[in-house]
Amino acid sequence: MAALSAAIPSPPWPEPNPNTAPSHDTEADLPDALNSPSLLLPDPDPDLNPNPSLMSATSPAPMSPNPLPLPRPTLLHLSFNQDHGCFAAGTDLGFRIYNCDPFREIFRRDFSRDPEDGDAAGGGIAVVEMLFRCNILALVGGGPRPNFPASKLMIWDDHQSRCIGELAFRSDVRSVRLRRDRTVVVLEQKIFVYNFADLKLLHQIETISNPKGLCEVSQGAGTMVLVCPGLQKGQVRIEHYASKRTKFVMAHDSRIACFALSSDGRFLATASSKGTLVRVFNAVDGSLLQEVRRGADRAEIFSLAFSSNAQWLAVSSDKGTIHVFGLKVNSSTAGNDVSRTQSDPTITLSSHNPPLSFIKGVLPKYFSSEWSMAQYHLPEGSQYIVAFGHQKNTVVILGMDGSFYRCQFDPVSGGEMQQLAYHNILEPEAS
Repeated sequence: MAALSAAIPSPPWPEPNPNTAPSHDTEADLPDALNSPSLLLPDPDPDLNPNPSLMSATSPAPMSPNPLPLPRPTLLHLSFNQDHGCFAAGTDLGFRIYNCDPFREIFRRDFSRDPEDGDAAGGGIAVVEMLFRCNILALVGGGPRPNFPASKLMIWDDHQSRCIGELAFRSDVRSVRLRRDRTVVVLEQKIFVYNFADLKLLHQIETISNPKGLCEVSQGAGTMVLVCPGLQKGQVRIEHYASKRTKFVMAHDSRIACFALSSDGRFLATASSKGTLVRVFNAVDGSLLQEVRRGADRAEIFSLAFSSNAQWLAVSSDKGTIHVFGLKVNSSTAGNDVSRTQSDPTITLSSHNPPLSFIKGVLPKYFSSEWSMAQYHLPEGSQYIVAFGHQKNTVVILGMDGSFYRCQFDPVSGGEMQQLAYHNILEPEAS
């Protein structure tokens, strides 16, 4: 799942009062889809989890009875929800939730006014993680005036308009991933996996330095697949919780810059800090299925995204171009392909081979590369993330300049995509 966060350092936050005892009577009104009647916060167990501390948070969000006009917000974070039907924006004032198609703002929460006198207060939210469309969100403070400490994960119930729990750590939270049954918290060199219903710690993973908080989890029904950086440069770690197996893949020679996991956990796409090649792996056995080329010069890859059936792969980078690649294997036949990959090497051959594939191995690798079949050119200078829309052959693009694009590509002829919609979430709605 794609996400962007602004690189704005957060000021230090005072430690909570160690003499304050946590309360245990806080419950959340969770939807039926979570298969959990409430979110009960258990006693901290220092033997189980010496790093994070778990406490309930019962203070309501500050709301001003007569709010003054707020200044234009600064974006700190953008991320799609799990099915790419919505996206969340964290700002220096609070957070907002939007629907993608049709585009509309669903709701917003501004924390930046003091409830007593209306003066500006801390409101920055650096991470907003949705759980599909339910009322529970994961929030992390950030920016020059954070609303919460950057080292805490806050569990927010928007039906109650308040935080119902928190997890505190000794270092800043880089990202969060949610499933209906798991909460995953990513620090710079460690990942914690919790049970969603009671926040019981289930697993800890050590990683190489991971300042971007790279981590992805599968969203399909069944047991979770988790992907994160390994302990070596260019290495990816794949955790299969159903079979209790760990797979390490040396995906690139240089450090990992970005990766994506298909929603069913079968396919993994990776890009390195060079940003020229994107590799697609079988996430079950770690075999390389396909390699595509974004371009010849170096680039910073901001996001990778699979379509829902793994037929297409979208890529965004600092070059300002969104690329869509055709993939050789889709999830409708993945079950057979996974078992046949090693015995039948032709299983991953595409029906439309690159023009120079017949001389592959004779000319340099560049000339036999697979290139994108569709592109959309954006203004350079901003960071963009991309996901596939719910309408057929569409992509949704979000920019840290506030831009929202919805575009359509031709799956047969490819070429430049057609823009279907444009909005800027930082601009006030026209009256």
